[in-house]
Amino acid sequence: MNISSIVGSNNSLLPWTGLGKTAPTSQQLAEVDARTKADLDLIDATFDKAIRGDQKAVVLLMQADMFDPTVEKPNFSDFYGFQPIVQKIAERSAQFGKPVYLFNGDSHIFNQDRPLAAGSKWLDFYGVRDPAPNLARITVDGSTGVNNYLRVSVNPSDSQVLHIDKVLFAS
Repeated sequence: MNISSIVGSNNSLLPWTGLGKTAPTSQQLAEVDARTKADLDLIDATFDKAIRGDQKAVVLLMQADMFDPTVEKPNFSDFYGFQPIVQKIAERSAQFGKPVYLFNGDSHIFNQDRPLAAGSKWLDFYGVRDPAPNLARITVDGSTGVNNYLRVSVNPSDSQVLHIDKVLFAS
């Protein structure tokens, strides 16, 4: 099993300001490049395995929120590092043709949407040619003051496969 990581802050391309930097360092760029290549390989391997096994759905988990719903017009400098990852997820989701669920937590506020469906602002921004309406994105709450959790139920006989419910913590 391969494990990789897709992190926030523009795929870790924001300058490491804690080190007093105003631009990504060469070490930072090398780390991002190697990790992104591993991420793309892992995405391919995940979809390949799902296709070979005639799976009903694919689930991808990551920290990064590549489709922040609070952003009206995406700024290139905040999201460009995700472009190859989004393009790969879009391509493989469209090919798969069955439900694909992308769970993330970076923006920390619950959201459920279809960020690569026809008409989405993210298609042009990321250079995605073919929409992937079967990709559902779920952002998990993580902000302070959270009073709920997500219950995810699996039903392989249902066309949607996963059902997500917000459940309030018991008092």
